[in-house]
Amino acid sequence: MKKAGKFLFQLIILIVIYQVGNLTAKYLNIQIPGNVIGIVVLLLLLWTGLMKVEQIEWAAGWLLKHLGFFFIPISVGLMTLGDIIKSRGWILLVILFISALIGIIAAGKTTQAVISKNQKEKVNYHDHAL
Repeated sequence: MKKAGKFLFQLIILIVIYQVGNLTAKYLNIQIPGNVIGIVVLLLLLWTGLMKVEQIEWAAGWLLKHLGFFFIPISVGLMTLGDIIKSRGWILLVILFISALIGIIAAGKTTQAVISKNQKEKVNYHDHAL
């Protein structure tokens, strides 16, 4: 029962952050989706140390494990847009390609920065330990 409570608490934290993003987008009347704002809020909370990964790790891991399930409604919804995809599909493909490329580059640069930082910390730790 204790594990279920911990999982539920972590899930509630993620839902609250998601809702903060939605309400922010609605209140400020901006064209950025609320879930994107929520992810930025989560990033800022983790980056500043106001929230630790351990506080959401279990629920976030479960959600990531079942991520494919969340794409089913989107896929079904796309089936109703056949005419739009036929007429403007090439524009969508260009947008998807560019956004995927940006995502891949950003992920690669972030990974390189984290690895570089970890290597520097190891060197500094070993220098101070000696």
